[in-house]
Amino acid sequence: MEHAGEDEICHASDQRYCVERRVYNQGTLQEQLHKKEKAPLPLSQKIAHACRCSSKKARSVLFSFFPILTWLPRYPVREYLLGDIISGISTGVMQLPQGLAYALLAAVPPVFGLYSSFYPVFLYTFFGTSRHISIGTFAVISLMIGGVAVREAPDEMFDIIDTNSTNSSYADNFKARDDMRVKVAVAVTLLSGIIQLCLGLLRFGFVAIYLTEPLVRGFTTAAAVHVFSSQLKYLLGVKTKRFSGPLSFFYSLIAVFTNITKTNIAALVVGLVCMVLLLSGKEINDRFKKKLPVPIPMEIIVVVIGTGVSAGMNLSQTYGVDIVGNIPKGLRPPQVPDISLIQAVFVDAVAIALVGFSMTISMAKIFALKHGYKVDGNQELIALGICNSTGSFFQTFAITCSMSRSLVQEGTGGKTQIAGTLSSIMVFLVIVAIGYLFEPLPQAVLAAIVMVNLKGMFKQFGDILHFWRTSKIELAIWIVAFLASVFLGLDYGLITAIAFAMITIVYRTQSPQYRILGQIPDTDIYCDMEEYEEVKECPGIKIFQANASLYFANSELYINALKKKTGLDPCAILTARKKAQKRHAKELKRERKKTAILKMSNDVDNSVKHEVMNDELPLNGKFAEAAPQESSPDELEHFVKSMTSIHSIILDFSPVNFVDSVGAKALKSIIKEYEEIGVSVYITGCNGSVMDNLCRLHFFDKAGVKDLLFPSIHDAVLTSQLKGLSALQPPLDTVICTS
Repeated sequence: MEHAGEDEICHASDQRYCVERRVYNQGTLQEQLHKKEKAPLPLSQKIAHACRCSSKKARSVLFSFFPILTWLPRYPVREYLLGDIISGISTGVMQLPQGLAYALLAAVPPVFGLYSSFYPVFLYTFFGTSRHISIGTFAVISLMIGGVAVREAPDEMFDIIDTNSTNSSYADNFKARDDMRVKVAVAVTLLSGIIQLCLGLLRFGFVAIYLTEPLVRGFTTAAAVHVFSSQLKYLLGVKTKRFSGPLSFFYSLIAVFTNITKTNIAALVVGLVCMVLLLSGKEINDRFKKKLPVPIPMEIIVVVIGTGVSAGMNLSQTYGVDIVGNIPKGLRPPQVPDISLIQAVFVDAVAIALVGFSMTISMAKIFALKHGYKVDGNQELIALGICNSTGSFFQTFAITCSMSRSLVQEGTGGKTQIAGTLSSIMVFLVIVAIGYLFEPLPQAVLAAIVMVNLKGMFKQFGDILHFWRTSKIELAIWIVAFLASVFLGLDYGLITAIAFAMITIVYRTQSPQYRILGQIPDTDIYCDMEEYEEVKECPGIKIFQANASLYFANSELYINALKKKTGLDPCAILTARKKAQKRHAKELKRERKKTAILKMSNDVDNSVKHEVMNDELPLNGKFAEAAPQESSPDELEHFVKSMTSIHSIILDFSPVNFVDSVGAKALKSIIKEYEEIGVSVYITGCNGSVMDNLCRLHFFDKAGVKDLLFPSIHDAVLTSQLKGLSALQPPLDTVICTS
């Protein structure tokens, strides 16, 4: 059987095809093709068709807006339920400590992290299209929220300057500051949710393509650096103000190291012990993940142990360790966000909306590809928009997909978002019933959780070597995204990175690869001459290819590259011809003068000359010279004619996506210039959209232009060789036999 399989493979690799047809150009090809007639619908009918409602259309709209209806009715309880329950519990025990920890990044009291881990997660179950991602708090988004909150409600606004003061009035000031920061966080969340919802309804899910993988990874690595620096003060137990905006990373480091002599040893010991436990747990989970039924929930274990030790040893009163503090029991009633803050946070909301969507859709596509289903980018925008905008009325801050929790939710057997719902229910029970038990939890424990969860992001520094080997441009995008986000802050850094990524697109279109193609012998296949030894150039023909569209930004570069690669510059050749004509004219003038002088000399002694001529004797030892004759036009043409052996240039347009008016003018100029030196220019491989562009730009108005276009390179090559220029090489047979 194995030998039979090998024979089949060998037989398949030796397949041949033989095609016998006439050589086509665009004109002759269109004579045999007839376009389908499409009667355009009147505008009124288009509107009526779009507004027409049927049960099938209504059902489709309903199912697309509520994706849960597509899978919940067919939910296989026996196959999925146990896995979803285990996955929900495993994810829930991560949601709790991360919600508390990421609230510190968002510069709001910890309980608001729990709110953000409940309402949005529950809503996403109904509106999201991914079955495996874990929605909730995430370090990068939380840090961006915190930067806005600190900028709009700085410590100085509430007379919180001496952070070591024990004055009782400071408690009221701190409460006023926290309340204001919550309002700012909620306003940003509302606006980012509205932006996501509008983009989704307008079908703008494609905006994620502008947040390329190198950009997102460089940005999130920079965010990890910011997050790490912001948690140092909690780990060391020092009290410093929080900074935002450009250079905030360096200001934070300076503030921490300036106060490093005031380090709280107890807080540092607690934090370091927790970090060791968390790193050990992650290492065990990674090494034995195939043997463990569920990952060891080290985060919740550390939170429980930290809370117990803090309460038992009274770390807050005895050693001055900062603790989480008051966690109100139960849920807050709905409250309208402060609309007056929206104008001040608009730019930040746009950045948060885009980053949040980018993180969600990237993880969702990974799991969808792995498990064989589709996710809808537009519906994901709608889902996130509903989660954020609705959640803001319940004092949540912006959420997105968490990479670490998503991996746990999928890795522990989660099949649907029922796992996410169960995790949100766990958070709800903690808020309602036992949230107050976590009040003694040291903030150093939460800082340790945040820092350890940055491990995966810091591994992204390895991207530098990867992109160095694969793509220097993507490496530049990564570095710019990282450095801009570190130095300018996450908001301005993201804008700078997107702008730079756009510039690289322009650079790539203006700096394409230019190639001269040659023929693989005995085939109709043409490849790069410089890349393959077997490829041979067709005598008298240059085949030029550029892997970019032809438009205003690169048309001049295209012409220059064509002249350089083919070695034919019409302007230089014509200039040389003109110089040759001038030289030839001067020589003719000089010869005429010599002739006139000879005639005058002959008239002086005509009788002597006559006698000598009759006797056929030499004059002064020489026979008389005949008068020079005028050069014929054929001689002149031969004298000034270019000695190049190239008679045809073929432009391969198969990589071209579009041509604008400047590009069309450039093509006309190329054809005209090369005609003047006797070189024919042909265009091949134009797709339908390029043909439409050229038609709209009146490229074919001049008679005979369509005959210069060919469906393939081989058609153009055969035509070039059959047009009386076959002296360099016999014409190829129009029968194509390839192997």
